[in-house]
Amino acid sequence: MQILMLSSTFPYPPSRGGTQVRTFNLLQYLSRRHDVILGTVRSPDVTDAQIDALRGQVTELAVFPHPQIPPQPPLAKGGLRLNQGLEEGLLPPIAPPQFPLAKGGLRLNQGLEEGFLPPPLNKGGTEGGFSEILGKFHRFGQFVLFGTPPNVLSSYSQAMQNWADDLVAAGKCDAVTCEHSVNEIYVRPEWRQKLLTVVNIHSSVWGTCREMLITSTSQKPLRDRLNLPLLARYERRYCAKFSRIVATTSTDKQQLLELLSPAGRLGEKPDFFVPPIDVIPNGVDLTEFPYRSIDPGGHTLIFAGAMNNLPNIDAARFLSLQILPSLQQRYPDATLTLVGASPVPEVLALGKLQGIQVVGRVQRVAEYLHQAAVCVVPMRIGFGIKNKTLEAMAAGTPVVASERGLEGLALGGGAQPTRALRANKVQEYVEAITSLFENQQQRQELSESARALVESQYTWDIIGRQYDRLLQL
Repeated sequence: MQILMLSSTFPYPPSRGGTQVRTFNLLQYLSRRHDVILGTVRSPDVTDAQIDALRGQVTELAVFPHPQIPPQPPLAKGGLRLNQGLEEGLLPPIAPPQFPLAKGGLRLNQGLEEGFLPPPLNKGGTEGGFSEILGKFHRFGQFVLFGTPPNVLSSYSQAMQNWADDLVAAGKCDAVTCEHSVNEIYVRPEWRQKLLTVVNIHSSVWGTCREMLITSTSQKPLRDRLNLPLLARYERRYCAKFSRIVATTSTDKQQLLELLSPAGRLGEKPDFFVPPIDVIPNGVDLTEFPYRSIDPGGHTLIFAGAMNNLPNIDAARFLSLQILPSLQQRYPDATLTLVGASPVPEVLALGKLQGIQVVGRVQRVAEYLHQAAVCVVPMRIGFGIKNKTLEAMAAGTPVVASERGLEGLALGGGAQPTRALRANKVQEYVEAITSLFENQQQRQELSESARALVESQYTWDIIGRQYDRLLQL
């Protein structure tokens, strides 16, 4: 097959975050069996050597400059027309609100990871300054008018659009995949009539926004309440363009089914297309996350993840400010290592607290996992299967995690071996971690059973095979 893969996130090296890891490993698997043509955008930190390394993984690589200024919504050839949302009955004729959104939106860099908002237009403005307020008002107005979130527009490359249009028009690809929902903007609805189009959404932007409001973990609830119905309309519209949708967990799938159900799309056209939804989880590169050689013991904890991502920031603070102090009342020598690229000031500040070390980006996360007695994954927001959980399980580090941290994984119990311990409240974390600190046999049993689960169900070869089968249906 000739497979056109679209990724606004440059997917190499596969250690920058979940999107890069998933995209790179899927394209690497598919490239061994098909001709993969990859279109991607070069962020400022991408080197020529990294481009050369990625080029060796695919049949053809096209790299486009990252937009310096968020463009206007694409017209004519770019996928959306002016007023398309109003013409198709997908957006209500809502006027932008008449009050400033001075406190609206998510923190810088969170939007690109989670699919909500773009970087501010006025990087030199002061917090709450008039130019910043105007920038936020402008972006929200665009969202209302055009129906597409600002961050999707901010990463849009007209050159990449023209390149993809030409490939499809020339019949040079049998399938098009969007490796993250942000890339849906490049896919035209009419393509579905002539070739397979797949969107690999990772997780629902509407579902994530709704969850933050429900759990009171939204940092900007006013803005998110305004965004929620717009995100629902946006997600319904782009899903209908595709032949198939890929989610990472059954929870993700159920969210999308709820959104795309007749009850969830009142006012839509009666011939609204609902594509099949397939669940394909994440995987682990076992060479990058080898099984530990020894149990280090002691009272050491670790949490790993990109530290400029909202769910990870929330988890790091919850672990550091609520769970660890309670645990240190029992174990004064208990320590926590926070590992992950781009720690924001809120995370860096945690390094000043007793027993906490913030190390930022590291070459091999597995080495830090092997040094910890327990890996804690206290996610409170964010859907989808978590790479960080799978990687700790592959490395053999016993895991204590929340419902969100363990989403999509079979934990075992009863006749099945237990693979991880579940906790959601502070005291539940303290009791579960204490149990592991005190019981070497339990640590070993969790370590071995978790590694066995990853080997049998979550290697990238297994996941790649599932993706390959889907593309050939």
